[in-house]
Amino acid sequence: MCNLYTVRKSAEEVARYFGVANPVKSNSPEEVYPGTPGMVVTEQDGSREMRSMIWGFPLRLKTMKPDAKPIPVNNIADLTKAMWIGVARKPQWRCLIPVTHFAEPEGPKGKKTRTWFSLPDEPIFAWGGLWRMSDEWGSVYSGAMTTANDAVSPVHDRMPVILHRDDYNSWMTGTLDDLLAFQQRVYPPELMEVERTSDLWVKKKASGAEDAVLL
Repeated sequence: MCNLYTVRKSAEEVARYFGVANPVKSNSPEEVYPGTPGMVVTEQDGSREMRSMIWGFPLRLKTMKPDAKPIPVNNIADLTKAMWIGVARKPQWRCLIPVTHFAEPEGPKGKKTRTWFSLPDEPIFAWGGLWRMSDEWGSVYSGAMTTANDAVSPVHDRMPVILHRDDYNSWMTGTLDDLLAFQQRVYPPELMEVERTSDLWVKKKASGAEDAVLL
């Protein structure tokens, strides 16, 4: 599952790429972790806008204490599950998550390093997501996952649902079946670039980063 991605572009560049007329200044960091702010693109009445939201739908488990902090559910394994299907059916709760790179940990426990994945021909690309309003954190979002392709599978068995440019309208306005088709599609591995690094996976603890879950 994806617990770290980056947006190494300015708000103006992201807005221009997604056709947003008025870019919104965001407090989103370059590296985005579960439970922290990130930029998303939403659409209403055919007009797109950028918004800052928290990455992860808040989840309270029955075993948690009443005053415990919710867990950010930042990855969507199955759009037909009860937690997601009501939101996924309604286009107003769809979003595009701007990404320049996403990372997975690789290596032995305690010494895992960051392996980055990107699209060399697309300096910015979109991860298909959902968003909603929450009582705990306000606006929140999560990204749909799919089976890893041959580029990602040596590191992890899942990867984000990466959308081609001509997929954006279908994700934002299509039917639930359209979204399920995207989640079942394997993204072409030859379009991706893999960068293995010596950077440790855990550089510093980010709020919620170690508690994220996939549902």
